Amino acid sequence: MKDIKILLEEYKAGSISEDEVLLYLKRAPFVDMGFAKLDTHRGLRQGANEVIYGAGKTAEQIAGIVLAMRESGQEHILITRMDKEKAAEVEKSLISNYKYYEDARLAVIGGNLPVDAKGYIAVITAGTSDIPVAEEAARTAEFLGNNVVRIYDAGVAGLHRLLDHIDEIMGARVIIAIAGMEGALASVVGGLASCPVIAVPTSVGYGASFEGLSALLSMMNSCASGVSVVNIDNGFGAGYQASMINHMS
Repeated sequence: MKDIKILLEEYKAGSISEDEVLLYLKRAPFVDMGFAKLDTHRGLRQGANEVIYGAGKTAEQIAGIVLAMRESGQEHILITRMDKEKAAEVEKSLISNYKYYEDARLAVIGGNLPVDAKGYIAVITAGTSDIPVAEEAARTAEFLGNNVVRIYDAGVAGLHRLLDHIDEIMGARVIIAIAGMEGALASVVGGLASCPVIAVPTSVGYGASFEGLSALLSMMNSCASGVSVVNIDNGFGAGYQASMINHMS
């Protein structure tokens, strides 16, 4: 959407011609690369451009998609779910403005979008083991133009740790609550906050946690109003949804 607005502003200012505008708009809404079909109109439809999911793709495929995105005018690019080795291979194929965050397993090209939301997103974890998922959520939200407050290792096993951050919790526009084990954090935060709470179950826990299923079911059965739930370990989905809420007028 922002690219179209810039295009129209340039046309209004007389720096590009009507034919150039029509040529841009006539382009196919996707680029067929054989192994991938790049959705070049997603930003126009949804307000945010396509994000590259790195898992299952080769470094060469990821680099190829990045180059196609750049050719279509996308300056800010997010790549999720990449391990350190693949990220290093991708970096070799690109020119500049590439930064990999190992803790979140994602890379940002061209930097984050400018912060254009007034509120902030609070990302809270029950334990330190949940931080990788939390960082995926936080980095995603920051990439999409949000301020993020991190509150880590504040689970219900030591409730005083969470209550020590009550001001940040009450002041947030939206909260992402991330927990494994029994997933109780989401209900507790939901009972304290006046904003939407997005719960993220993680696969952290012992045998009966069933790799996050226990936390998922607990969060879905939360008695606290205003709690929604995304998939197990889906930090990206939570960060994206939180950004949408934070950008609402």
